[in-house]
Amino acid sequence: MYIILLGAPGAGKGTQAVMMAEKLKLVQVASGDLFRQALAQQTGLGKKAKGYMEKGQLVPDEITIQMVLERLARPDVKNGAILDGFPRNIQQAKALDKALAAQGKKIDKAVYIKVSEGELLKRLGGRWICRNCQAPYHEVDSPPRAKGKCDRCGGELYQRADDNVTTVKKRLEVYFAETSPLIDSYKRAGKLLEIQGEGSAADVNGRIVAALR
Repeated sequence: MYIILLGAPGAGKGTQAVMMAEKLKLVQVASGDLFRQALAQQTGLGKKAKGYMEKGQLVPDEITIQMVLERLARPDVKNGAILDGFPRNIQQAKALDKALAAQGKKIDKAVYIKVSEGELLKRLGGRWICRNCQAPYHEVDSPPRAKGKCDRCGGELYQRADDNVTTVKKRLEVYFAETSPLIDSYKRAGKLLEIQGEGSAADVNGRIVAALR
């Protein structure tokens, strides 16, 4: 089974992908993780992506597509995967469909985690990250035990420049402009499952698993 997770920044895709992978015995393929690994390993694609990421720009589709398709070609993904953060536009979706079709596979479902703009702004605006281990925190929903310090490693917590309210609003505008046609496309194909994304992570996960079954 090949499942795509769709949702705006702050919708909880990463959390749900991990929970779904465990429950459904599938591999989580997160484009963000692939970028970080490629950068750390200084691969050819990682070096290409680095310049864009350092400027805060979206990595071009051709680099993202190649990175994800290389991951999907590995043996551990032969029985399916949960795609988190990819595809994010029609062009990427077409490239993915073409690559899977060449292997006799297809996307089975696209799960859209729907969260209101007000809730997304609240979630993203209060987000803090550990400089050392990248553990995420939230000043309302999951604050650290000691202010400004990571519970796991004691590292300094910082707020990314793109997590202030003005920038968050712009990120959401870009996301919906890019991804709304993709959501509509999966809906027309009868593959879209729209899930209410507000509430606890466990509640949202229960809705997703129930809808898939």
